[in-house]
Amino acid sequence: MSSFALMIQGAPYSSGAALSAFRFCEAALESGHQIQRLFFFQDGVHNASALCVPPQDEFHLPKAWQQLIQQHRIDAVVCVASALKRGITDNNEAVRHQLPASNLLEGFSIGGLGLWMESMAKADRVLNFAP
Repeated sequence: MSSFALMIQGAPYSSGAALSAFRFCEAALESGHQIQRLFFFQDGVHNASALCVPPQDEFHLPKAWQQLIQQHRIDAVVCVASALKRGITDNNEAVRHQLPASNLLEGFSIGGLGLWMESMAKADRVLNFAP
C-alpha cells in the first residue's frame, strides 16, 4: 500500500479543492492506504477553523476533516504563516501575538513549511489540491 502527503490549498466552500481532498482521503483510507500528512496551506487553512458554521442543510467540511483526522490519527498541519494572516490561531500563537482567543479545531496543529518538505520526502505520493 502507498502513503500519501496532501496539500490542501482551497477554502472549504470557495472551490471544490478541499472537498475533493477529503473524498480522496476517505477513499484512500478505505483502500488500505496511509495518509502520511495533511498540510493546509494558503486559503486551505480555513478548513481548520472552529468558527465555520455552514447552513444546517450543507456538509460541514471542517468538522468532517476533524472527525477523519481524529478517527485515523492523521497528522494535520496548518501552515503558521498562512493561518496567522487569515486569522486562524492555536492557543500558543494567540498568547504569543497577544490575541484575545484561538480558533483552531482540535486535531489540527500549527507548523511551518519544513513539515511539508519532510512529508514530500517521506510519502510515496504527493498530491496538491488547489482551486
